[in-house]
Amino acid sequence: MADQHPGKPRRLRTSVRGPLMFSAFWAVIAFLAVVIFASGGSARAPRFDLAFTAAGIAFIVTLVVAAMLAMSHKENAEHLGKGSGVNLSSARKPSHGFGAAPGPQDPPADGTDTRGSH
Repeated sequence: MADQHPGKPRRLRTSVRGPLMFSAFWAVIAFLAVVIFASGGSARAPRFDLAFTAAGIAFIVTLVVAAMLAMSHKENAEHLGKGSGVNLSSARKPSHGFGAAPGPQDPPADGTDTRGSH
């Protein structure tokens, strides 16, 4: 939240409107689903009490999850995108480790002994 400036609108990630709209959408979906499916048919009255309860639960749960995800977001450091990693080029062969060409101190792969035998 350090990138906020007074008088300028917030970005979607730092504003409150995004998670509220997301939570409201799922609350409406939960409300409609419970009103349709909880009544048990068209001959019975719709269960608005269950629908409002489900909508409230859906709203709170999705709002908490969205807030936790927004708070856990962290931008990558600038040096990570500059190519300062290990083995970034497949043209260069590693000088040690798995896949390295055998050096003079390494035994040959076929199992023959190159030292002098007495």
